[in-house]
Amino acid sequence: MTDTPGTTAGRRRHRVREEALADAMRIARRLLVEEGPEAVTVRAVAREMGLTAPGLYRYYAGHRELVQALVSHLYDELAATLAAARERRPADEPGQRLREVCRELRRWALAHPREFALLFAKPVADADTAPGSAAHDPGWRFGGVVLGLMVELWRRGAVRTPAALDPVWAAQLEEVREHLAGEPVPLEVIYVFVACWARLYGAVAVEVFGHLDFALTDPEPLFERTVGEILTVLGDPYA
Repeated sequence: MTDTPGTTAGRRRHRVREEALADAMRIARRLLVEEGPEAVTVRAVAREMGLTAPGLYRYYAGHRELVQALVSHLYDELAATLAAARERRPADEPGQRLREVCRELRRWALAHPREFALLFAKPVADADTAPGSAAHDPGWRFGGVVLGLMVELWRRGAVRTPAALDPVWAAQLEEVREHLAGEPVPLEVIYVFVACWARLYGAVAVEVFGHLDFALTDPEPLFERTVGEILTVLGDPYA
């Protein structure tokens, strides 16, 4: 009997593979949290799974593929978390939906600092999300939650744009526009989106990495003010 996906043996093989992949991600994440990104290696994950390193190569071709799988898994988790936060506010209030998403991003980052650092600080080269990498699309699924709400605000016509955009920005911003599913968003507006994301990321990262400890015991009011200023730039009437 042929061992195809539709057979009992094929289904069993698929189930065993899925369980092994889930186990590998659980172990890889624990190693990341407990020991840091350098601890996430094929050998270490295989050892905890009761396999030899060559045994784990049946599932991951090497270190890069393992790290890319972990990064993809974390981006998918973060995207789902932010999407759930978005749904806590009415669909006709994109600015307030974005506020909830920003708050949830901060909460997730503070609760998972090692995971946040792997995704956004790129402490190991294999954690990249460059075009062609396995983590590229999952990274954009996360980004799409934030970007989609910014586009909804743009549709309302109140985004504050620069009077002119330096031509050097054009080619760099085109990739962002490619991910907007045909939305005719001007590059000047995309520049504003990127600038707003930089402010949001900076406000989260500076707290997660402890760089406000010298001045603030509670950075939350500063974060809320930053989000309010971002929403003002994006034209949210409630900002």
